[in-house]
Amino acid sequence: MRRALGVTLLVGYGLGVIIGAGIYVLVGTVIAVAGPFALLSFLLAGLLAALVAACYGELAARFPDAAGAAAYVKEAFGSDRLSLIVGLATGAVVLVATAALARGSAGYAQYFVDLPAPAIAAALCIAATLVACAGVRESVSIAGLMSVIEIAGLLLVVAAGWVNLPSLSASLASAPQLLAAFDPGGVAAGTFLAFFAYIGFENMANMAEETHDFERTMPRAMLISLALSTTLYLLVVAVALAVPPTGDSQTPLLAIGEKAGWYSPGLFAAIALIAVSNGVLIEILMLSRLLYGMARRGWLPGRFGALNARTAAPMAATVASGAGVLLLAIAWDVALLASAASAFTLLIFATVSAALWRIQGRLPRQRGFRVPRFVPRLAVVLCLGLALIQLAVSR
Repeated sequence: MRRALGVTLLVGYGLGVIIGAGIYVLVGTVIAVAGPFALLSFLLAGLLAALVAACYGELAARFPDAAGAAAYVKEAFGSDRLSLIVGLATGAVVLVATAALARGSAGYAQYFVDLPAPAIAAALCIAATLVACAGVRESVSIAGLMSVIEIAGLLLVVAAGWVNLPSLSASLASAPQLLAAFDPGGVAAGTFLAFFAYIGFENMANMAEETHDFERTMPRAMLISLALSTTLYLLVVAVALAVPPTGDSQTPLLAIGEKAGWYSPGLFAAIALIAVSNGVLIEILMLSRLLYGMARRGWLPGRFGALNARTAAPMAATVASGAGVLLLAIAWDVALLASAASAFTLLIFATVSAALWRIQGRLPRQRGFRVPRFVPRLAVVLCLGLALIQLAVSR
């Protein structure tokens, strides 16, 4: 595969999939669950994502393989069966998460067209699949441009609600009352949902075979993307809490913007639609690379490992990815898809972090990007802990 990606394109790729996956779709749901502590939920989810991103960064530097998590588990435990299970689970998570984005686009698209949500989701899946078939450089360049547009949309929301943020003195005065209403269960449930907003940074590892100087570029791009995304998330959530949207709104950021009279809601709806579409495109790209990497290792039919002679893209894997996303997007709603994606992702992240834990003990890394030994252990405990807490809270 062509090594066509540097830090700039990879950061654009990462920002596109992370930002489009959460803020534009689920921020209202997190606020409805965690209430005034939604900011804490997003912060905790971001810290957990940073630990896991550090693990993925070292693994990607050690093993630049398009199969991603499946390849790391193989290197750590030597089990083809476990690697296949992890690879299939990763693919299932991407399918579910991408379907959630496609379905979530309906609320914004319906601002312009009166069509049912399944029809809108299907049209978006088909369009994104066609773009993904064009080749990695073209696809990621388009995704990078769309990422700039979606970040501009978030900054527009922050500007619209900034005047409504409480002053420091008002925040301090209300702190005792706020602390008295602290709800650990609500924060945990909010963190679980907010974690969906960070899904995507791990997908960057699947692009390692198409990255220049991957040992330095991949970890840097992952951490930069995550840091920028977290900063934007916290700003937007702060504004959303100051100008609370309707809890069950499908377009929470549009609702925030409508409270300011100085810009067109239609313009923001268009930006939001681009943002969510960008997430769908990037996830289909990632899933196709995962199928390609697994096929090359003999875990999937060989046709998924074939590259197009002109574009050097895995065409069969890309078409299969788009078709799978389309079917799920038509059948399920956003909340169910997001909850399922978060739960399975936490389990996969725990497994990948355990893989690095084992690899570090067996093959210490003397140079290049590496993380302290406690990081993968802590990531395993926290990922499993959050999944168990959510299971207990949901009962």
